[in-house]
Amino acid sequence: MQRYAASLTQYKRLVTREVKIGDLLLGNLNPIRVQTMTTTDTMDTIATVEQSIRCIEAGAELVRITAPSKKEAENLLLIKNELRKRGYHTPLVADIHFTPNAAEIAARIVEKVRVNPGNYVDKKKFELIEYTDADYAEEIDRIRERFTPLVKICKEYGTAMRIGTNHGSLSDRIMSRYGDTPVGMVESAMEFLRIARAETYHNIVLSMKASNPQVMVQAYRLLVKTMFDEFGECYPLHLGVTEAGDGEDGRIKSAIGIGSLLEDGLGDTIRVSLTEDPELEIPVCQDLVKRYTSATIPAQEEQESKLPYDPFNYRRRETFAVSNVGGKHVPVVIADLSKIEQITPSHLQSIGYTYDEAMDKWHIGDAAADYVFTGNQLLDFHLPGTLKVIVYPEAWKDAADPLKYYPIFQDSGYADAESKSDQLNFVMVDCKGQPVPGEEVIAHPYLDSFANDPTVVICLSSTETNAMQCVRTMFAALLEKNINNPVVLITDSGLQTPDEHLIHFAAETGSLLLDGFGDGICLGFNSRAQMENIQAKGRTYLEVKDIYQFTNNTAFSILQATRTRISKTEYISCPSCGRTLFDLQETTAKIRSRTNHLKGVKIAIMGCIVNGPGEMADADFGYVGSGPGKITLYKGKEVVKKNVNSEVAVDELIGLLRENDAWVEPGESKN
Repeated sequence: MQRYAASLTQYKRLVTREVKIGDLLLGNLNPIRVQTMTTTDTMDTIATVEQSIRCIEAGAELVRITAPSKKEAENLLLIKNELRKRGYHTPLVADIHFTPNAAEIAARIVEKVRVNPGNYVDKKKFELIEYTDADYAEEIDRIRERFTPLVKICKEYGTAMRIGTNHGSLSDRIMSRYGDTPVGMVESAMEFLRIARAETYHNIVLSMKASNPQVMVQAYRLLVKTMFDEFGECYPLHLGVTEAGDGEDGRIKSAIGIGSLLEDGLGDTIRVSLTEDPELEIPVCQDLVKRYTSATIPAQEEQESKLPYDPFNYRRRETFAVSNVGGKHVPVVIADLSKIEQITPSHLQSIGYTYDEAMDKWHIGDAAADYVFTGNQLLDFHLPGTLKVIVYPEAWKDAADPLKYYPIFQDSGYADAESKSDQLNFVMVDCKGQPVPGEEVIAHPYLDSFANDPTVVICLSSTETNAMQCVRTMFAALLEKNINNPVVLITDSGLQTPDEHLIHFAAETGSLLLDGFGDGICLGFNSRAQMENIQAKGRTYLEVKDIYQFTNNTAFSILQATRTRISKTEYISCPSCGRTLFDLQETTAKIRSRTNHLKGVKIAIMGCIVNGPGEMADADFGYVGSGPGKITLYKGKEVVKKNVNSEVAVDELIGLLRENDAWVEPGESKN
């Protein structure tokens, strides 16, 4: 079947096989489980136990611990016994990469082992090798011979297993045949899954992690389709975005990748990988999961999908341009300032514009909103040259400058309006529940009045519980009817805390942007009281002193994470674990403070060689721990400097950026 989810028009969990991890049940409509991973040295038993307890008490239902060699795998027994002695029975997961012997030891001790098919048997030396079919089959036989003993041990001891593919650590063999693609990620896992099934072992969870949410979402969807096509069933899915980073960016990137899949009912357990203490990941996981706990209705029937777009390959919806919205333009950001009683130039500082009164000059930041919505308010000061104002039709009629002010109509209002802009009109559509794409689409009563009108930008929103699905179904209707107007995504939040708002905005708009839908974004709140409430509930990582700056930054961060508009430096930072060779949080903060003005540059900060060259495959430059106090610097996948002393490594990274014409001084612009 082409469909990758239980339903595309409402939230329904996809039914998966049930897996037992100790006493914990996963999949088959059991609650979506939340988990994290320790960052302590696995050989430090007490430190690992105490950090595990902090995670468990924060709500972790599984705790993963790295076991890079046999000695760490053996020490898992001491860790487990100490936890049990203290009254904690949460299942433990051993994280294995390069050492099959360690996996076989751990599988006899803990409740679950995680193996990475990219480096469990295969090696990654970034070599391109031509394989004949016979050569390839011989390699599969070698994998079967090395992997089967672990499968038999897991089967004997009742140990669960996660087959966890990482986008950045695909083996040379997979890369040579399939490339660095979601198809390669899926095939990497399927090779191991077929071997396990041949041994009638099914206590398996799968994951398709990537630091790029677009790649991740496509890989999970393709995995579900492939399993149903080949086996007629689906194994449980562990969702996660690797190396998401910290703070606001880490939460947004995770919410886009994980939330997009949860919106479609995919996902049985999640881990949010933040460059922060592991117990801080759990509240973010819980905020994500609780959006979906009230709806666990299965869709057992298989339906023929007639999607008018390809959910496995990104392609931006084709539109014509209206002013700077749609066409080949990057998505615009609209700032909603309509709840401010009297807007002044100082308010524009929150959305990227700073006025220098002495010079009578506006300074425009990289994350400056393109439009501002002011409701019925006309502004009594001169605006920055690039900023335009959206107002209600009655206010627009009184505006003095038709090139600065543009009207926004309800769909019914536009159909009946006698006065409209001959340049640009915004038309709001509230998306209701719709039938499955491909079936008879409910006709929108006013759609024909503005369909393909060359002055109209459509603004889609929904007040339905399944808002994202309703908006996506409207996009499908636009595609089916060949309506090519650009579309702005309008999303309001009625939640409470900063995390909840970030997750809501990111999941609902990010999932649409990943499918190529959306030429602009506007984020807001249901009421002024909620805006005041969020400012009172700021977290230490995100002090919300200015609600308009919060929504503006969130909008640009969502566009950055979906790779639809690049406005700042991107950091691919691993969450730390027992393999980490330096203080990741401190180092990430130091590198960010020196480089956060380098728009569009992707910098990876990796704690060790396991996650280093693999997960930084999407980065321009890499900073990787290679030994105690030693750093290796990369340009792309190429090693540039080895064993740099950590005390000077950040300066050496800056030097590498300079050498490759990726550096500008703060405050300067790159021509």
